[in-house]
Amino acid sequence: MELQTRTADGNKFSAFFSQLKQKLKARQMAEHYVLLYAVLSVLIKSVIVVGIVNQTNFLIHSWIQVAYVVPTYSVYFSFMFIFLSFAFLLRERKRLWYIVAFDIACSLMLLFDLWYFRAFGTFISIHIVKQYVNLPNLSGSILSIISREDIALFIDLPFLVYWVMKRPNLYLQAKRAVPVCLALIAVSSVYLSYAHYVYDLSDERGKRQYLFEMCWAPTQTITDLSPLGYHLFEAYNYLTECQQLVLSDADRQEIEGWYTQKQENLPGNLYKGMFKGKNLIVIQVESLETFYLKNELDGQELTPNLNRLLKHSIFFPEFFEQVNVGTTSDAEFMANTSVYPVRMGATYFRYPDNTYNSLPKLFDRRGYSVMAAHPDNRGYWNWMHAMHSIGYDNCIDSNYFVADEIIGLGLSDASFLRQLEPFIKEQQQPFFTFLITLTNHGPFELPDKYKVLSVDKKFAGTKMGASFHTVRYTDEQIGKFLDKLDADGLLDNTVVVIYGDHNGVHKFYSEEIPTIKPADDWWFSNNHRVPFLIYQKNMAGEEVWTRGGHIDILPTIAYIMGIDEAEYARTAMGRNLLNTNKDFAVLVDGQVVGEAGSPAEKDHAVRGLEVADKIIRSSYFGKR
Repeated sequence: MELQTRTADGNKFSAFFSQLKQKLKARQMAEHYVLLYAVLSVLIKSVIVVGIVNQTNFLIHSWIQVAYVVPTYSVYFSFMFIFLSFAFLLRERKRLWYIVAFDIACSLMLLFDLWYFRAFGTFISIHIVKQYVNLPNLSGSILSIISREDIALFIDLPFLVYWVMKRPNLYLQAKRAVPVCLALIAVSSVYLSYAHYVYDLSDERGKRQYLFEMCWAPTQTITDLSPLGYHLFEAYNYLTECQQLVLSDADRQEIEGWYTQKQENLPGNLYKGMFKGKNLIVIQVESLETFYLKNELDGQELTPNLNRLLKHSIFFPEFFEQVNVGTTSDAEFMANTSVYPVRMGATYFRYPDNTYNSLPKLFDRRGYSVMAAHPDNRGYWNWMHAMHSIGYDNCIDSNYFVADEIIGLGLSDASFLRQLEPFIKEQQQPFFTFLITLTNHGPFELPDKYKVLSVDKKFAGTKMGASFHTVRYTDEQIGKFLDKLDADGLLDNTVVVIYGDHNGVHKFYSEEIPTIKPADDWWFSNNHRVPFLIYQKNMAGEEVWTRGGHIDILPTIAYIMGIDEAEYARTAMGRNLLNTNKDFAVLVDGQVVGEAGSPAEKDHAVRGLEVADKIIRSSYFGKR
């Protein structure tokens, strides 16, 4: 009887432990499922983003795209495991919430990357995060680039949260597992080191793509490394680049050799010094694209005043934007210094104290009074600080004007130009004034009372339709501004240079354009082009079809204003578009538009982007 009782009790205990073991095993399996779910979710979302930025249909082709361009999915997994390894340093439910937080953080990171890519063609970085001062101005632009497909980055989260809430006992028995953490980090690091050797250091280098190297096109880098890997690598680069770059003798020889190879040494022509001694006004127009000029919308001119100026201008129809993530600030930086912007982040934020040879310095040495004007706050793009360093001792921003009319990002073009005119009139002659407009900034907001165009209903709710109104408005204000200067007797002795800082509709809202039906061919033909014209009221107009870009503005202006080339030949990276045998422009991603004379000439031109990066990061001109 006693034996039977003991046997029965033993069976009960055995059954109890068996059930407990099964429950623990089921719980462990559930815990593994949560981790696996997070890994697969982040992987799929990373693939979606990579597919979108590589312009594929992410619902169908992204897996094929990534399978082709990524060295191996192990790179993606390795970076995820490095981050997830720290979960094993936590115990109980803290580990679970770390995994959930990881998934949410990755979703937000990918969303911000996608938004920033749509706006600027690159991805969020530490340099960009430091530019938080710009956020109040850009909130409208950011909201305008949100897309319905973005919801795909968050579809998994409700299921994950529901699963977690339904299983309150998940991870309650989890203990700290330092060996597992170290093992995941070690295995991932060893594999990434191996991949770095194969793709960056060994004989395989260059046969497919590089891995740990910031490519000219950020889409290639983020595709190769994964979004997580991209940001980890970018953070490493940020820490290593915080210190000023120390150039080696080889670096210095490379820079000097680049400038030597660039020289054309051509004899002068009829444009040389043609406006020597005259006043100069340079107007950088926000988001002004070439396709607006000389085109009509149902018989209505989009830019009647600029079209009128072309009759007395040297106009460059094949002029291209070359801005990086600094956009507007990059354009004014290149126009004033003829140096490409820094490769990572915005030049004005990263290196605001650098010394350059520049337009204001060239004119200051000739006795010109020099002034720069901006209708926005001085902190926007670190404008005031950087402009002083470039050479503008007299800088006026929104604090100098009455904020009597705000449109879009800030003071309206009408108010800004009206209030600026007395400042210019009071300048001692000869003068050089540099100014920037603002109203034609995306998402192209304009009060109805200022809309003079009759726009077809097919443009309703579109950014292109909105931009037709704002560009017409800005064109009208430029016309009134110049007419007032003419009435003051200034235009007879003044040269006016006008150029666009970067594309607007075609840069930030290009996906919208094909959806507007029926379409006109001229909508699609802009291809990074921005206007560049040199106006003088007493001159006969002409078109110069030589291809160029923002870095060519300084040498071209200097040539017509009678400044000796020797004063900027070893600092300007651009060329004089009125006296050159070269016909191409290098875009920010290394693409060459036009025809280089030879492969060596093309390589030299593209290498200028890297040379400029070294010049800026080392403050090269400040140490010569």
